[in-house]
Parts: sequence; C-alpha cells; structure tokens
Amino acid sequence: MNTDWTRKARDSEGEKYLEKAIRLDKYLADMGKGTRTELKEMIRRGRITVNGVIVKKPETKIKKGEDTICLDNAPVEYVELEYYLLNKPQGVISATEDRRRETVVDLIDEKSRKDLFPVGRLDIDTEGLLLITNDGALAHRLLAPGHHVDKVYEARCKGFVPDEAVQRFREGMTLADGLSCMPSELEILERKPEDPETGTAAESLVRLTLHEGKFHQVKRMMEETGCPVLHLKRLSMGPLKLDDALKTGEYRKLTDKERELLENL
Repeated sequence: MNTDWTRKARDSEGEKYLEKAIRLDKYLADMGKGTRTELKEMIRRGRITVNGVIVKKPETKIKKGEDTICLDNAPVEYVELEYYLLNKPQGVISATEDRRRETVVDLIDEKSRKDLFPVGRLDIDTEGLLLITNDGALAHRLLAPGHHVDKVYEARCKGFVPDEAVQRFREGMTLADGLSCMPSELEILERKPEDPETGTAAESLVRLTLHEGKFHQVKRMMEETGCPVLHLKRLSMGPLKLDDALKTGEYRKLTDKERELLENL
C-alpha cells in the first residue's frame, strides 16, 4: 500500500470536512438553543453530545446535516436558515398567516417559506425594510429590549414640524398618553408650504432614528408635535439598509456581508 498516497487522501478528506464544518456553539446558537455564552456553559457541563460522545469544547468542529448533535439527549436537528430583505408594501400585514388579508410571508415565493416569519412588525399602512427569516436566535437579538437596535424611518407629515421638536426628540419625551420614549434623532428634511392654487396642504418630510420599538411609536411621537404622519417608510434596521433596487413588494436574499453584520450584533 502506498502510505504517502493514503495519508494525502486522508488529509484531503479532513480538509474538505473542515471547510464545511462550523463550531459547535455556533451551530447550537443558529438553531436557537441559547446565546453563545449560555451554550458554552451547557457544553462545559457535558450536556451536549456529538455522535453519542460528550463534547466539552465549544470550539469543536461539526458538520451540519451529517453529525448528530444532542442537547440533554434530545436531537438538535439542522434547519437551513434563510434570510430575506423585503421592501414591504402598504396594505400587507406583518404576520405569518391571516385568513382575510395578505401577509408579508405570502410575498415570499420560496417553497420552504412555511417556517419563515417577520422580525418585528410594520403597520399595515407602513412600507419599507422588513427582515423575513426562520432564525429565531437572530430575531431575539434584534428585538430584545436591552439591545436597542437602531431603526431609521422617513415620514411625510401634515403641517410644518417645528424646530423645537428636534430638541424634544433628542432629550426623550413622555407623550400625552403616558408613553415614555427614549432619546432619539429627528431631522427635518423639507417643508412644503400650503399651495392655495392646487389646494395642497402644508407638509414636512422628516427622518427619525429610534433606538427602541414601541407600538405605533413614530406616529404617536409625530402626533405629539402637532404634525400627524401621512406616509411612513422604514429605511434601515441595525446594519440592514433598504435596497433601492427593490420595488415595493419585492425581496431578495441577504448578501454574505449583510449576514456577517447581523451575526456580529
């Protein structure tokens, strides 16, 4: 037997395995079994087995879909994670299913869409960026109150937004209905005066950056300034930005770079 050839073949197979392998703690995190910190502790306590053998090193390389991973003797099946950037149109609800109205998940044509869900929600009359995925761990990171993921909106409002509103947003504000809002950023982009000839009312175009997400928050905050929202669009969420190439109702898969940015949150 040619031992050199055998060794090279074995080394080549090992290299191919490592190319497709990922860390054990990352695999478990991707499957929504906990944070990386929590999972490292689980692994060190011997709660994880790989192919029937207890493994206590989080950095252990495993091959998804081939190695059998168990947590407390229960198999952790591999599910292919999907990520879609949707330019949500008006008139579609942010839900997985509804008997009467079209949902954002209905817009995704992929056959595996049955386990997809929107990360957060946009009102039915709001359009713009919405992340659709089946990655529960990522959704938790993006939506957890303590993480304060920035969200940027552009709003067309009735009337002239007053200059003093910028400072009110910067300082944080408590609304008349009792809602307490963290400090945020308000930028007045444009003011259009009333046009008596066309009957067009005065309007303002503003950009808002919020560090939290509360029910109807943008609309309620702008209402407080005396300038209710006429049209609202989300431009970004964390590192994700709305793709100008996407028409309303269109979507695309996230790029590798976008996925990497989300993983590093």
